[in-house]
This record gives sequence, C-alpha cells and structure tokens, in this order.
Amino acid sequence: MRTSREPRETKAGLEPLAVLPVFVPLQGKRAVLAGSNGGAPWKVKLLAAAGAEVDVYAEDPSEELRAVPGEVVSGRVTLHERRWTPDDLWGAAFAIGAMEDERDCVAFVAAARGAGAIVNAVDRPHLCDVKFGAIVNRSPLVVGISTEGAAPVFGQTVRARIEAMLPRGFARWVAAARDWREAVTGRFHGFAERRFFWERFTDRAFAEPDRAPGADDLAGLLAQTEAAPKGGAVTLVGAGPGDAELLTLKALRALRNADVILYDDLVAPEILDYARREARTMLVGKTGHGPSCRQDDINALMVQLARSGKQVVRLKSGDPLVFGRAGEEIEACRAAGIPVAVVPGVSAAQGAAATLGVSLTHRDAARRLQFVTGHDRRGALPDDLNWGALADPSVTTVVYMPKRTLRALLERAVAEGLAPATPALVVFNATRPAQATVRGSAADLADRIEAAGLEGPAILMVGEALSEARGAALVEEAVGRVAV
Repeated sequence: MRTSREPRETKAGLEPLAVLPVFVPLQGKRAVLAGSNGGAPWKVKLLAAAGAEVDVYAEDPSEELRAVPGEVVSGRVTLHERRWTPDDLWGAAFAIGAMEDERDCVAFVAAARGAGAIVNAVDRPHLCDVKFGAIVNRSPLVVGISTEGAAPVFGQTVRARIEAMLPRGFARWVAAARDWREAVTGRFHGFAERRFFWERFTDRAFAEPDRAPGADDLAGLLAQTEAAPKGGAVTLVGAGPGDAELLTLKALRALRNADVILYDDLVAPEILDYARREARTMLVGKTGHGPSCRQDDINALMVQLARSGKQVVRLKSGDPLVFGRAGEEIEACRAAGIPVAVVPGVSAAQGAAATLGVSLTHRDAARRLQFVTGHDRRGALPDDLNWGALADPSVTTVVYMPKRTLRALLERAVAEGLAPATPALVVFNATRPAQATVRGSAADLADRIEAAGLEGPAILMVGEALSEARGAALVEEAVGRVAV
C-alpha cells in the first residue's frame, strides 16, 4: 500500500559561483588607466568601446599605446605622457593599473579605491575588484565568459564557439528591442503580456537573424500580443527519459514561459535549469510503490494555479501521453474550463532503444510495436492483458513500470505461448549517465535482473527485433558510453 504525500515547493537555486558576472555601464563616464605594460593598449580599447572617456597616464608609452587614441571607434582616449598622481583619479568610475612594478600598482589600486573607482590590475588578480573575461560582441547583446583565470585558452575556445552560434544580425534585433521597450511597456501593463511579446520577438529573431527588424515587425507583434488568450493555462510537457539534450524546442519554450512548474520525481534535476529563474517549482512526484502525491491533489493544484492567472507547466518524465496519466489531467483542466496543451517528449522506449542502437521495428523481425503497463491501479499484474498479443513472435513489446511484476509477466507470457528463447532486456536509467542494461531471454531475464541488483526507473523490452543485441554483455553499464 503506497503512502501519500503532499505536493511541496522546491527551489534548486544556483550552484556556487567562482565570480559574480556583472556588466558595468561606462557610456560618458570617466575611466583612468595608468602604466604601459603589454596589456594596456587592449584594456584602453575596451574602455573606449564601452563609451568611456579614458585618460591614460604613462611616462614612457609604447608605440602601440600611442596609436590607440586614433583607433578607437567609441568614447574618447587622451594620452598623458607622465606618471599618474592620486589627484588624477578623482571622478573616475573605473580605473586600471597596468604597471610592471608591484609596489606602484598596489599604491595605484589603493588610491583608486579611495577615489571610489572600480579597480582592475593587469596580470594581478589579487589586486582586482573585477576581472576581464572573454567577450562575444553583438552589442547591445554582449556575452562575457570567465574561467576565473584557471584556463584562459579554454575560455577563448568557448568564446569562439559562442561567436559561431550567435549571428551578427542579433545586434540589430537587440537594438530594436532597446528602441521598442518603452512602447511595449506603455502598451502592456501586465507582466505576462509583456513577456508574451518578448517571447514572440525572440522567436522571430532566431527564425530570421540576418534580417533587420522594422515597423511591420513591431506592429505585428503588438497585434499578436493583443489577440493572445488572457489568463492562466496548463501545458503538459514531456521531459524525456533523462538526458536534458533530448528536450524539444517547444518544451524549452514552455519551461521559459512557466510561472509554476509541477514536476515528477523521475524528471532529471538538470532539466529544471532550463526554467525561467523566477518560476516556482513544486515536486508532485508519484513513485512506483513508494510515497506519492494523490492524482486528485495534483489535478486540483493545477486548476487552482491556472485559475489564479498562472502559466502552469506539468513536467513529466518521458512522453506525457505514454503511461503518464495525461488523460486524467487533461480532463480535469477541461472540466474546469482551463486551456490545456500538450508538448510531447521523447519516450523512455525511444530513448532506451536509441542508446542501445536497436530498431524496435526491424522489418525482418517485427510487424508491430506495442506498449504495455506492468501494473494496474493496485500495483499488481493487470488481469486484462492480451496474452495472445504478448506471445506473438512478430511483435516487439515494451513494458513500462515492470520491476515488481516482471517475473510474473514473463512467466505468464511464456505459459501463453511466448517462446522461452525470445530475446528480452531491461534498461535502467535510460539515457542517463547511470544507464545499465541487463540482457537475456524471456525464460531467464528475471533471474538475471535479481542477480544484477540494479536500481532506478526501468523499462522492459521483449521481441525478436532485439536479437541483434544478443552478442553484447549480459549486464552493460553506461560508463564510457558514447552519447547518441
């Protein structure tokens, strides 16, 4: 008899940060750089690119540093060929020490802090208030990357990858967002409406990144937002069997739009990282033969949250339409007049088959694919299974939630005509790092499962289509497995 539990709110929070990523506006503000070591010219260019009015103090500037004032495309750079003094720092918002001498740099940092400036010291992280990372510039879209000095080359490689992913046209879209923001805020006073507008805006930007947005885009997005349904809604979202990379784009969009996420125990924790950071997360898990939230309580909670105007995501492992109790939740929403939608996910069967490299419908072995539940409402082997269909040699059968009834199911299937030598296997923790597979036949798989002593969500597969996997180890761990 399963014990019940109440839905409870959770909050994953942030993992520890080595540094706090912040962005400093310097447009029209004064900045100071003192010294002329090798890093000085680039730092001056960065300050000027951010729109700062930069005063450079260097007794013996290099030729590269002398050339900087004529090379900047924004801000202003003035070179003073003399040593810095404490008075030079008053009114500076940002100060950089680029000296070779440590004592001189320490004195500069102390004076700059005394003047109220943010301080960076080139190649001296122990003296820095802030540090520079690698930058991807699609201004006003700016991406900063830091390895906290541990692996600068790695950081540069990450920067290059992000550069390749972000079309240069995004700069025009973000500039349009800056220009349109006041009009959008004035038109839509509700947060949900504004978020809807900017989500549709983002969809257009990603669909046509190299096109400059114009007045027609603004008018179309405003009209689309005006016509959008108002109030709360529920979206049932398939999270896939575990691997976060198997999420669909539509699932990601739903997570990004959610005010509240009701999720099951089997949803991989890293999938919640894709949610909007302001979203509430609530565990409403149902565990096989363990403490579970009552389905009626989950239904009532969904309806209550949606009626209060929230966008609710009901996040389910695998595909919500495959033994995910989606039917009951859809009916509850419709009975309450709540708009409800479904975003399908990669099912556990698909994920497991993909990682094994096995075709469930191999044309030489299977004419049909069937999904079967391993237990009924009481947790026992269902009385109404079609044993003739389970014994059919031309079928691949996938059994969900099979652990408690696996032995009884296979014994009954063999008694009903399933060939004892029929290939069978169970995949534990499909698509996750801890995935493991136990292989055997319909006659001996239950014994092999007991001997393996594995834990975690499991799925049973039976049929001649699995014979291509017969040569593999009887227990196959996922360690070192190449991702599909």
